[in-house]
Amino acid sequence: MSAFTWPSESSASPGGPKARPSAAEPVASAVLVPIYRSDGASHLVLTRRRSDLRRHAGEISFPGGRRDDADADLRTTALREAEEEIGLPRAQVEVIGTLPATSTFATGYEIHPFVGTIPPGVAWELSPREVDAVLELPLEQIRAGRTVTRLKRRGVTFLTDAYVVEDHLIWGATARIVEHLLGRLDDDGPVPLLRPSCDDADGPFDPRPADR
Repeated sequence: MSAFTWPSESSASPGGPKARPSAAEPVASAVLVPIYRSDGASHLVLTRRRSDLRRHAGEISFPGGRRDDADADLRTTALREAEEEIGLPRAQVEVIGTLPATSTFATGYEIHPFVGTIPPGVAWELSPREVDAVLELPLEQIRAGRTVTRLKRRGVTFLTDAYVVEDHLIWGATARIVEHLLGRLDDDGPVPLLRPSCDDADGPFDPRPADR
């Protein structure tokens, strides 16, 4: 995947207009990357945003958003947003690690992804203001769907790395997070595990370092 895709998507919550952050001060945000095993296969949970939203309408992302003042840390942000957007109880999430922070160049957010395992068969409760659908996509299909596609945004046509599963297009910041996940995930066993990265040489993987 390219390290830079423009225009980038943001995983920030669309709960109303917000001042655009400056490039010098990225706004901290977090997403949850939920995974579950069913019938011997791993599935990734994503959301499709409503088609009438002002920003990133109809795009595929992970549940998440900007950190609230009341959030103890970014891990809390990711769990809270997943609960608010898709009704995923935080008690059902086991956070198994983090992935590298991903910046959205056009909107100035720094997204911290938290990977969590969840049980299969969660009864989703979608936020009517934000989420059009919950997508449960087999990881093998996502791996097989890696491609390069041509998009047009804001009058600009460009090539971008992406993942395509059936009629679902994953690109931008979400695709970069997926790329990092696939490079680290070990899902051959009974439960998905996150392999340590080269940045974890000083000790065991801490699922809460993103708030440093």
